[in-house]
Amino acid sequence: MVERFADASVRKSIETDLKLLEHYDELITDLELYIVRTAKLHDADTFHRLRSIPGVGKILAMTILYEVHDIDRFPRVQEFCSYGRLVKCSRESAGKHQGFGGQKIGNVHLKWAFSEAAVSFLSKCAEGRALVERLRRKHGKGKALSILAHKLGRAVYYMMARGKTFDMQRFVSC
Repeated sequence: MVERFADASVRKSIETDLKLLEHYDELITDLELYIVRTAKLHDADTFHRLRSIPGVGKILAMTILYEVHDIDRFPRVQEFCSYGRLVKCSRESAGKHQGFGGQKIGNVHLKWAFSEAAVSFLSKCAEGRALVERLRRKHGKGKALSILAHKLGRAVYYMMARGKTFDMQRFVSC
């Protein structure tokens, strides 16, 4: 690749960048391995249950695991979904609806993790694609992905609270 460039200074700059990338790649791989081992020491069962969701890899499972910490602090699935920014806050007073607010209430890292999990879920799972296609026809593409992320959040809550692995048949039927 470096040979493509005629200027010697550009070649040297690219060579240096490539060597840095190789070094960073080694460091990141080592760091990921350490973090995964640490996650398995803290709560290996929950970590492996989260990995049972199609499309949820090590990074997403660790993010969810560490951002939730203790599922028992959420008495109901609604509080968990609200904490994960998976629902919109509604402004109401005296029976009057004033729209939506509170866009920044909740955990941004969980919102990211569930949004990424929804997209990854679609690439790994044919049943998920069929579900989102039904939702897309009814609500539109963006809203369908948001609904899928919310649905995954609810599934994660019940998985963590009940100590069960992901059940695709139950997920698609609800």
